[in-house]
Amino acid sequence: MREVAYADIQSLVGQEIGVSDWLEVSQERVNQFAEATGDHQWIHVDVERATKEMGGPIAHGYLTLSLIPFLGAKLLKINGVTRGINYGSDKVRFTGMVRVGKRVRMRQKLLSAEPKSGGMQLKNECTIEIEGEDRPACVAETISVVYG
Repeated sequence: MREVAYADIQSLVGQEIGVSDWLEVSQERVNQFAEATGDHQWIHVDVERATKEMGGPIAHGYLTLSLIPFLGAKLLKINGVTRGINYGSDKVRFTGMVRVGKRVRMRQKLLSAEPKSGGMQLKNECTIEIEGEDRPACVAETISVVYG
């Protein structure tokens, strides 16, 4: 895990922060996401039909997006932060399907760090890669604010 002092976070702008460990996207995780969100579309949860019609079920795009905090949790520790909040996203693109059973990881780059509302607004480019595939599953510019 990379570490930086809150006062020095701007020194990382333009740099790759790190790459997460791989995480398998299981059918159980997909089903739990479907239950939590009410999105029970067959391409995600009907294993038999999805296998017959499209080679197997795929993860929800928003499930892939929701993995960003989990995958990024071990990439950067900002010493001196008292709290952080999600502020939003500027861009989110789902560029590849994550088939159930595949593994994903995240590559994170700090795009900007600007003072905001008594804290520091961080914009990161988060790329969710699929093991063994050229195209990523998701590319998102996420925004958070951390306070020291």
